[in-house]
Amino acid sequence: MPNAIHQPWLPFLQNDELIRALRELQRVAEAARLKAEKDTGRNVIDPFTAAFQMQLLGIAPSDWPRMEQSRQIEKSLQNAIGEFHQGILGRLHGWENLHTGAVVDLVCRERKIIAEVKNKHNTLKASDQAGLYDKLHDLVRKKGQEFAGFTAYYVEIIPKTAARYDVPFTPSDNTTGTRKAEDALIRRMDGASFYALATGCPDALAQVFHALPNGFAALGLSTVDTRHAPLADYFAAAFGAN
Repeated sequence: MPNAIHQPWLPFLQNDELIRALRELQRVAEAARLKAEKDTGRNVIDPFTAAFQMQLLGIAPSDWPRMEQSRQIEKSLQNAIGEFHQGILGRLHGWENLHTGAVVDLVCRERKIIAEVKNKHNTLKASDQAGLYDKLHDLVRKKGQEFAGFTAYYVEIIPKTAARYDVPFTPSDNTTGTRKAEDALIRRMDGASFYALATGCPDALAQVFHALPNGFAALGLSTVDTRHAPLADYFAAAFGAN
């Protein structure tokens, strides 16, 4: 059961900060839902896809419209979830969220760290990773730059496997056919490891995940228990055991 709102849910973040981040996510989800409903009947539906999904995947015709609506909402929600993590990390003590459109997503000036945060390991296309490397290289290596000498992290909140990593960021460069050079100041890291780095708590990402029901309850929403199947199993598959 969710804790009382006055009890601290996380040791590194105030309850109202988590609620604010979830309220913004709720706003985006609701806007995406209303848009999908409004667009129903306006957009041309591929009847072959609909027929194949109903027949081959065993989807009932009455269920298919809602499934298609969910698919349309998913992209907006995925982008918003990436911004949710950016917002949570930017609310931590000593960290600043520079927001969309800034030269980089997050900065901790005291620890001389900057970070670009993506929600999943495949959010950024491979062809775009070389450009990100070049941007981060210029930020931390060019003299006179605001973040010269900082360590830059490319953060993938949801990794490809549950293995944790903190490795040099060396994406392929299609223009040369080689990988970018290793640089001690330019690194790639999974989300659980970066949350641990930012907070000092090894299981910080798990703590945020398990605090979600408290935040949703504070918004008056019904919740599911993140500590039990299937959500606990999904978390373990994505991040391993804490």
